[in-house]
Amino acid sequence: MNTVHVNGIDLAYEDRGSGAPILCIHGFPLSHALWLPAAEALGDRFRFIMPDLRGMGQSGVTDEASMQLYAEDLAALLDHLKIDGPVTVLGLSMGGYVAFEFVRRFPQRVAKLVLVDTQAGADSDEKKQERATVAQKVLSEGVYVVADGMLPKLFAKSADKGLLDEWHAILSATEARGVAAALHAMAARPDSRESFGDIRVPTLIVVGEEDAITPPELSREMAEGIDGARLEIVPSAGHMVPVEAPAVFNQLLADFLG
Repeated sequence: MNTVHVNGIDLAYEDRGSGAPILCIHGFPLSHALWLPAAEALGDRFRFIMPDLRGMGQSGVTDEASMQLYAEDLAALLDHLKIDGPVTVLGLSMGGYVAFEFVRRFPQRVAKLVLVDTQAGADSDEKKQERATVAQKVLSEGVYVVADGMLPKLFAKSADKGLLDEWHAILSATEARGVAAALHAMAARPDSRESFGDIRVPTLIVVGEEDAITPPELSREMAEGIDGARLEIVPSAGHMVPVEAPAVFNQLLADFLG
């Protein structure tokens, strides 16, 4: 992977393909590998910029993180790549939270928006406390607390065991400090429903029919709130549509981007 020093860390990223650029933002606590099937299938038409967010994958780790800081890291990466024009911003799950923040902070840099298996609302007080408790357990007991707990919720029941094993390994490889920082960042994120009226770019919303973490009704809420947004529900897929149903996802993305 490539690396660039931004905002006090070494940010790792893959830059593949050619054409209109897509800034791909993975979920928690995953890595750029989420987007590799799309980059391999569509790299002859689009340029996939796929960073590992700070604290995850091969990027540097910090004890603190926030949606604002994640977004600033991504803007700095685009600066490093000398991409001045607007890009398609693509985010899954926590990557969707970062995408909302990126749109708020850098609206001039966004040409289109793709939100996958995510939601716009902020955490309830109960959820914030749950995240704080899990963050403490991760630091004291290890990342397996999250890796083992999340895996059954990430995929549809019909998902291939090999896929589950692959992503359990990716989750388990994330450093505990990065996982804890991301948990606190998600708990502190703003309510992005208040920003719906400010989103004035073409928007595609994709969700797995069997998504147990951010179920389809949350995607319907976003589609109804964002002017002109298009909603696609993928049958027999859970929270990881790009790797559970890559052919379907890649076609939806290609059709949307034209």
